[in-house]
This record gives sequence, C-alpha cells and structure tokens, in this order.
Amino acid sequence: MRNGAIRPEGAIRMALGDLFQNPILIPALLAWTVAQASKVPVEWARRRRWNLGLLISAGGMPSSHAALVSAMATAVGLREGLASTAFAISLIVALIVMYDAAGVRRAASIQARLLNQILDELFAGRPISEQRLKELLGHTPMEVVAGAALGIAMAALWWHLAP
Repeated sequence: MRNGAIRPEGAIRMALGDLFQNPILIPALLAWTVAQASKVPVEWARRRRWNLGLLISAGGMPSSHAALVSAMATAVGLREGLASTAFAISLIVALIVMYDAAGVRRAASIQARLLNQILDELFAGRPISEQRLKELLGHTPMEVVAGAALGIAMAALWWHLAP
C-alpha cells in the first residue's frame, strides 16, 4: 500500500488490540469468566459431583450475568464517576439484567421443572418421545447477589491493579 496506509489485517489487529485494552470490557469479561468457571467447583461442593457442562450453561451459582453487568457498571462508575450519564445507563442496564435473571428466567426454570415432572409421570414406561426442557435458566436471588458481589469485586480489583 502507498502513502503509509494501513493494510486491512493491520487495522483488524489494531482494533482487537484496542478492544482488549478497554478498561470497562476487561474487568467485565474477567468477572464473567471467573463466575462461569467457579460454577463447577461450587456444584462439586454442593452435590459432590463434577459437571463441566456448567462452564457453558446459563444458571447456577454465582450468576455470571450479574457478575458481568455489575463489573461493567462498577468499572464505568470508577472511570467516569457515579454522577455520569454513562454510569447511570450502565447501572440501569445491570439492574434490568439482574432482575430478569432472578425474575423472568427463574420463573421459566420453575415451569420447565414442573413440565418435566409432568412428562416423567405421564409417560412412565411408555416409548413416547420425551423431549426435556432446560431447567437451569434463571437464578435464585442469592445467586444474583453472589454474582453481583463478584463482579463489583473483580472490577474494583482490576481498577486498582491494572497499569
């Protein structure tokens, strides 16, 4: 290329480099990753069984959704200030996501569990297709609180330790 123009692959590398240095995105993704990964040992401690499927599933303790959005809101608040418009927007989004995780999605989980119980009782011993519904969709309030606390802690830690 002439005149010092950046090649497309160089531009992509630069954009990805900028993305992975974002002071809001990094602590949010770290909080999500820690929350998601911690579901496996938490499940083992609760039920004495390893369930690696929890690494890629919704639901469980702690809420990775709550960790992600609370880390995002905390990082925005630390960077922009608690009186900023950006913090207000991120806090509102975080509250909606956490409400949804503990409310609407939790209700869907309870309904799925009841429907699966009905299927078990209705089709016991019969060769009828029994498509199971996913029961682990939402979070208990404690799972959401634990996820939110984890997200806030991860963002605060990142903010104080990052260069």
